[in-house]
Amino acid sequence: MNLFQIEQGGLQGLEEKPFKLEKEIQGLFEDNLATITGLEFVSSEFSIQNQRLDTLAFDYENQSFVIMEYKRSTNQSVLDQGVSYLNTLLKYKADFILEYQEQTGKLLTKKDVDWSQSKVVFISPNFTAFQKQAVDFKDLNIELWEVKRFTNNVLLVNGVLKSANAPSIKVKTDQVAGAEFEGLREIVTYTEEQHFLGKSEEVLESYQEFRQAIIQLVPDIVLDPKKLYIAFKKNKKNIIDIEIQKKQLKLFINAKMGQIDDPKGLLKDVSSIGHRGNGDYQIIIKTTRNLEYIMSCIKQIL
Repeated sequence: MNLFQIEQGGLQGLEEKPFKLEKEIQGLFEDNLATITGLEFVSSEFSIQNQRLDTLAFDYENQSFVIMEYKRSTNQSVLDQGVSYLNTLLKYKADFILEYQEQTGKLLTKKDVDWSQSKVVFISPNFTAFQKQAVDFKDLNIELWEVKRFTNNVLLVNGVLKSANAPSIKVKTDQVAGAEFEGLREIVTYTEEQHFLGKSEEVLESYQEFRQAIIQLVPDIVLDPKKLYIAFKKNKKNIIDIEIQKKQLKLFINAKMGQIDDPKGLLKDVSSIGHRGNGDYQIIIKTTRNLEYIMSCIKQIL
C-alpha cells in the first residue's frame, strides 16, 4: 500500500518507519487502546500458568476478554499460541475476573462475561501467508492485525480478513478429540445467517432492503454479527445495530439524544431504558415505507 500526503496540490510519499522493538508497538496500543480498538485496557504483562500475556483487554460490547500479543518478526506460529491462550482463558476464568477487578477497581462476575466471545489478537507489521492461512477458520476467534508506522507520525492498522470460503474449526476439533483444540468448543462465532432463522420472509425482505441502503449510504461499512443483533460498523465504531425479530426489525442509531433532527417523530428515546443495541435512538420497522427518511436520519451522524 502506498500512502501519500497532499501538499499544495502535489503528493508527497510517506515512507515506512519500521518498529525496532515489539515494546514500541505494545506501548502505542496500550496508551491508545480505546482510540484504536474501542476496548478497555485491563493490564500489561499479565502472568498466568507460565504464560505472560502482553495485553489483557475487555470488550464491553461483547462482554468478553481479549488477549493481545505483539510480534515484530514473522517466524513464529500464531495458531498454536492463539489456541493455547484461548484454552488458558477458558480454563482459568476466575483468575481473569480477579485481574480485571484488581486492575480496574470495578466489580465483574463470571456471569457478567460472555466466555463464548473470548478472543486473541496478534498484532505485527507483517504476517506470512502461512500464518494467515493457519488461522483462516470462520469460527476461530483468533485475529491478525497488521500495523505499520510511516513518516509524519502516521499509523496504519488493518485487520486481516478471513477468506470467503474459510472452513469451520469445529470440524477439526471433532477430528482431534482430547487435543489442544478441545477447549475451543466453548467459543462461538455468530453469523448473519443465524439471525435469519425462524424469521418471516417479510421481515427478512425488509432487513435486506435496509441492509443494502446502509451499505450504499456508508460504502466502507463493516457487518459484525453479534449474539443479539447485527452491528454495522465504521472504523470499529457501531453506527447502526439491527435486531431481527419474528415480525419486525429494531434499528438502533448510535448517537446521543438531541443529535438527530427527527421532524416525523419516528425515533424513540431509549436512553433511560435497557436495550440491546448501541445509542439513544430506536425505531421499530415493519415495512420499508420510511426507508429514505430513516437513511436521512442516519446520515446526520456520519
